[in-house]
Amino acid sequence: MSTQQTESAATTAPIPELAVPLAALRGRPLGEILAVIAGVDPGKVAEALAAQQADPAGLRFGEALVKAKLVTEEQVLRAVALQLDLPYQGSIDAAEVPDDLARLVPINFAKTARMIPLGRDGDAIRVAVADPLDTAAQDNLSVLLGAPLSPVVAPGAVIVDAINLVYDRTADRHDRLMEDLETTEDLESVAHELEEPADLLEADDEAPIIRLVNSLLFRAVKERASDIHINPEERDISVRFRIDGVLREVIRPPKRFQASIASRIKIMGGLNIAEKRLPQDGRIRIKIAGRDVDVRLSTIPTANGERIVMRLLDKSAVLLDLSQLGFEDWQLEIMDGLITRSHGIVLVTGPTGSGKTTTLYGGLAKINSPDLNILTIEDPVEIQLKGVAQVQVNAKIDLTFANGLRSFLRQDPDVIMVGEIRDLETAEIAIQASLTGHLVLSTIHTNDAAGAVTRLADMGVQPFLVASSLVGILAQRLVRMLCPACKEAYEPSPEELSQASISPAVMARAGNPRQLYRAVGCPLCQRTGYSGRTGIYELMLVDDEIRQLILKNVDSGTIKARAVAGGMMTLLEHGAYKVAKGETTAAEVLSVTAEDI
Repeated sequence: MSTQQTESAATTAPIPELAVPLAALRGRPLGEILAVIAGVDPGKVAEALAAQQADPAGLRFGEALVKAKLVTEEQVLRAVALQLDLPYQGSIDAAEVPDDLARLVPINFAKTARMIPLGRDGDAIRVAVADPLDTAAQDNLSVLLGAPLSPVVAPGAVIVDAINLVYDRTADRHDRLMEDLETTEDLESVAHELEEPADLLEADDEAPIIRLVNSLLFRAVKERASDIHINPEERDISVRFRIDGVLREVIRPPKRFQASIASRIKIMGGLNIAEKRLPQDGRIRIKIAGRDVDVRLSTIPTANGERIVMRLLDKSAVLLDLSQLGFEDWQLEIMDGLITRSHGIVLVTGPTGSGKTTTLYGGLAKINSPDLNILTIEDPVEIQLKGVAQVQVNAKIDLTFANGLRSFLRQDPDVIMVGEIRDLETAEIAIQASLTGHLVLSTIHTNDAAGAVTRLADMGVQPFLVASSLVGILAQRLVRMLCPACKEAYEPSPEELSQASISPAVMARAGNPRQLYRAVGCPLCQRTGYSGRTGIYELMLVDDEIRQLILKNVDSGTIKARAVAGGMMTLLEHGAYKVAKGETTAAEVLSVTAEDI
C-alpha cells in the first residue's frame, strides 16, 4: 500500500479509537474486523455466517450481516477496505473526475459495475469501486482505460450519484447509453451504423436502433427542444426538433428502418406495436444524467407510415416564477391582485403552445400555501405541484372537465384551475363556482383578451353571467429572445420603427433612445441568433365600464378599444417595448401579433 493510499485511508475513513491497532486487523477475517470496529457480538457473527452458508442464493457474508441488521453497509465496506488493505472514501467530488477518463468508460458499464475513475496515480488510475472483490469488472475497466487500477472503496450510492453528475457534464457518443451529440453529422454517424443488418437483431442497449432513439432524446433535452417530430416520407424519414418554437431538421434515417424506430418508441411508451392503423397516445418517463424528463407520445397513421411526435417536459427546467416569464413590473402587480382574489374567473388566452399552462402554474405556485385548498383538473397533468390536488381528465371513464369540476365543488376548494374551457357545460360550472366564492383560473383559445368574452358568448353563456364573474383576462404569445452572446446593435430606419409600432415614447420608456438589436448567430445558439423565449402579454382588467359593454353583448373590437383607452397595453405594444429593450426583434413580434396590425 502506497503512502498516498495510507494517508487517504486515514483521512477519509475515520474510525473511533480502538484497543486493537488498525494495522493488526489488515488481512484478518471480515467477522473479526467488524467485531472490533463495529462492536458486533462474535456469537451474532457466527449465526450470520451459518445463515450465509445455508443461503441457496449464495449470499455474501457482509450482505448476511447487513440483512440481519447487525451492521450497516458502510461499516461492511470499511471493514472490507481494511481487510484488503485498500483506502476507503465516503464521498466523491464529481467536479474532480477528469473528462478524458470518463469518456473512456461507457455509462452502462460504469453503473452496472458501480465503478468510476477518479484520477491518475502515477502510471495507475485511481478508481472508486463499490465491490472490490469483483476482479473481473476491474480487469475489464483496466482494459478500457489502458492502465492498471488503484482501487478505492466507496459506497455504491455515492458512486452512482457521481456517475450521473459526471456523465451530465461530459459524454461520448460511442460509449454512453444517452449520447451527447453536438452536431447533425454525429446523429448521421449513428444512423449509418444501421447499415449493418446483424446489429438490428441485437437485443441489448448497444443495438443501433436503441442507441439512435436514446441519442435523439438526449440531444433534444440538451438543446432545449420542446418536441421531436418523426415524419415518414416516401424515400426516408425526416426527424426534426422544435427549438424555441421553430422546427429544425436534424437527421434523415433510411426508410427501411422506419418500422424499427417506430416499434422502439412505441415500446418505450407502452403502446401496441401491432396496431398501425389507429392513432395512439402514450407517455414515456426517462431519466437523463439524473434529470427527470416526461415525454408525451402521439402516433398517427399516414400514407407513408406512422408519424410520431414526442413532446418533452424537462421537469428540472420548468419555470414556476411569474417574474421569469417576461412580465413587466406593473403587469406583475396586476397579476398579483388577480390571483389573490377570493372569487372570480381569471382567463388566460392564446393559441396552442403560447405558454398559457405555464403561466397558470406560475400563478398557482405563487399563491400555494397550507391555508389554501387548491384543486386542478388538467389534460394531462404536466407538472406536479406539491400540496396541490391535481386530477387528470380521462374520457374512457367519463371524467371530463365538467364532471371533475362539478365534483370539486364538494371538496371545499379555495382555488380551482381548469385546464381549458371547451364547452358550455364546463363554462357554466366554472362561472357558478366563481359566483359562490371560489377563485377559478382557466384557459381559452382566442387571439386576444377581448376575444375571450365573445368566445364565451358563442358557447352560449349568458352575458350577465360573464359580466358578473369575469375579473381579468390575459392574452399572451411567446417570442424568441436574442442570443446575448452575438446580438448586434444597429440604428433602425423610421419605416421599420413605424411598422413595429415603436414610437419615440416607447424607445424612451425602454431607456434606449436610438438603437435596436438584430440576430446574428453563433455556436452557442446553433447559428440561429436566438436563445430561449419570453412572453408578451395583453392584460385586461374587467372594470365597470367593460362590464356594461359585456351586458350589451357588443363585439370584441369595441371591448378592446375601451380597454386600450383605459390604459391596456396590447400584445403588439408590449412586443414593441421588448424590441426597444433589446430582448427580441421586430420580426419576431410581428410574426405572432399580425392580427393587431
